[in-house]
Amino acid sequence: MGLQALFFYLFAFVAVASAFMVIASRNPVYSVLFLILTFFNSAGLFLLTGAEFLAMILLVVYVGAVAVLFLFVVMMLDIDFAELRAGALEYAPVGALIGLILAIELVVVVGGSTLSPEIAANASMPIPPVAERTNTAALGDVLYTHYVYFFQIAGLVLLVAMIGAIVLTLRHKPHIKRQDIPTQVARTPETAVEVVKVKPGQGI
Repeated sequence: MGLQALFFYLFAFVAVASAFMVIASRNPVYSVLFLILTFFNSAGLFLLTGAEFLAMILLVVYVGAVAVLFLFVVMMLDIDFAELRAGALEYAPVGALIGLILAIELVVVVGGSTLSPEIAANASMPIPPVAERTNTAALGDVLYTHYVYFFQIAGLVLLVAMIGAIVLTLRHKPHIKRQDIPTQVARTPETAVEVVKVKPGQGI
């Protein structure tokens, strides 16, 4: 067994085990920590395949932003997870159906490439040799030329999802002073300043 194969099995085993612990852990903080471990091992697998750009993007974007932000949100918010788990069984049939569809799609993709290796050779945009074009440059050529509109649509979908999440989770608590911009703009000296005439000897 070569050194590359040894590292592959090491990264793959830790990634699968930590991914299982993400859904098996009862503590959401532990789940996020196991998720970060899964991202690190997935980045190692990307490095073994020569996709160093995807490995760095996985670490910078997902570990450095998404997972850490989610960890801070889970730790700071007072969420009753027992109440959330109480209604989880209601969504089990839909989740099982979606999981079955994804499993069938994975079997079709992996089985098709295994039974018919010539499918990859007949790709419309094959991967250029590393000596001619680096991995990052080849990915940029495909992403920002042939699929630039799909890239922009994906960004728009993420923007809408972010705004929707903010709108759904925003809760205005009573008895808290909030900024009212129209009222502040409409202020005049007569309404903003109150002149109090104090008689001598009485104080304020």
